[in-house]
Amino acid sequence: MVSLIEVQIVQKRSISLFSATMLALSSLIGSGWLFGSSEAASVAGPAAVISWVIGAVVIGIVAFNYIELGVMLPESGGMSRYPQYSHGPLVGFIASWANWLSLVALIPIEAVAAVQYMSTWPWAWANWTNDFMKNGQIVGKGLIVVFLFMVVFTLLNFWSVSVLTRFTNLISVFKIAIPLLTIILLMSSGFYVENFGHNLAEFMPNGSSPVFEATTVSGIILSYNAFQTVINIGGEIKDPQKNIFRAITISLTISTILYIMLQVAYIGAITPTQLAVHGWSGLKFASPFADIAILLGIHWLAVLLYLDAFVSPFGTGVSFAATSGRTLAAMTLNRRIPKWLGEVDSTYGNPRFAYLANFAVGALLVLVFRDWSLLASVMATATLIAYATGPVTVMAFRKLRPNYTRPVHSKLMPVIAPLTFVIAGLAIYWAMWPTTVQVIFAILLGLPMYMYYDRKNGQISWKRQLKSGGWLLVYLAFLSAMSYAGSKGFNGQDWIKYPYDFLIIIVVSLAFYYWGLVSRMSDSPDLEAADKLNKNVRQSVRQCG
Repeated sequence: MVSLIEVQIVQKRSISLFSATMLALSSLIGSGWLFGSSEAASVAGPAAVISWVIGAVVIGIVAFNYIELGVMLPESGGMSRYPQYSHGPLVGFIASWANWLSLVALIPIEAVAAVQYMSTWPWAWANWTNDFMKNGQIVGKGLIVVFLFMVVFTLLNFWSVSVLTRFTNLISVFKIAIPLLTIILLMSSGFYVENFGHNLAEFMPNGSSPVFEATTVSGIILSYNAFQTVINIGGEIKDPQKNIFRAITISLTISTILYIMLQVAYIGAITPTQLAVHGWSGLKFASPFADIAILLGIHWLAVLLYLDAFVSPFGTGVSFAATSGRTLAAMTLNRRIPKWLGEVDSTYGNPRFAYLANFAVGALLVLVFRDWSLLASVMATATLIAYATGPVTVMAFRKLRPNYTRPVHSKLMPVIAPLTFVIAGLAIYWAMWPTTVQVIFAILLGLPMYMYYDRKNGQISWKRQLKSGGWLLVYLAFLSAMSYAGSKGFNGQDWIKYPYDFLIIIVVSLAFYYWGLVSRMSDSPDLEAADKLNKNVRQSVRQCG
């Protein structure tokens, strides 16, 4: 075993643009397409289409911030490092811990999705799968199958990066083809335009607030989140100054179009009779698209969908087992978690101890949260908390290191960054009480370990850390209080009515953004590592030029 630092010094850039894009698509098109359309429609009705657009805008804007960071400082597990460079260890730990929790949660989420579809297999020979779930939760034998899936996800990452990329290149083609086929067949087999309503009240049967709510609680943020796979393998991508931006843009564009069309197809495929009896919130499909295909008499499509319920979560599970492992290993460079988690296999260059630790944590999560939609909501909230540091970090670097080589440099970033921070704050709020505060509490649970290792390895006084990181702690407290006191539509006490809750979050978030920006740590000891990374970028740009 060798350290991650030693590996990054000699790391071979072996992932092409095509492979990086396929890896991102393999992560993006996972269980979200199997359940997201159904969950979103039950919350927002036909207006769920808008929810997918909002989700794409949220993640697209967030990604724009990280593209500048990713091409400026390309390294494996980079999203766990950037906030520490600009704001020191406290902000770095909170952001990386939140991001890591969200990535680890994705491993059981994908396994649960596959098992949930298995539990509804309609064939007589497969009746042994019918007791995998009870009252919407994985139980008994279903849990064993979930764990087996997670074992396979982990083992496929134990060997070289080339094994992973060949696997994802193959599986991504299938993962794109099946959703496309589903869209075409559902739309051509009886598309009910009237399901979208004849007026605004029918289009938004539950009002406008559920449109925002659905982005977080229905798996929409989960579905788009995988763009960060490209950021976190940035140290292994060929020509990262160009290909990080290209891979993220291509993969997000394809997945956005696909998800929106799937939502349209789902809404149009429900018969008016079903809708009249149950309403959007009353439609309960255990395996949404497969159940609809059977109702429409397209049984061969249902078979393909049951097969894809293995393939789509499988590809995403494997990809995120890789991403979460590299993220945890990169966190050891921050010196606030056990160093052995960052040890890398000397033959294959993979952080095997990190993979095993993630498997253990993922297994614990699935024992506690056995429902896909709840896991999706928890994951989305943790992700957004991590993402909130991105816009502050990208602008802090422009103040701290204005002379860095930036292959992607937008003049609009001074506007985009605060906008991103505000949108992230709103999306955290959309997760609803008590999920918001539960996730924030889970993130803060990591602080005792942080304090232990900071006392052991720390180079910066607590007073200095709080000066640079206090804004994030207070902001999390503010969002918790807003979630409790906010409007009824987001499960709050309704002390602050909708949309005034949105207005308060927007104004206060802007204040926190600028507080965070002025709190940057100009004397951070980790900036030296960032300087070395950007020096390599400068040399690469000169060679290409």
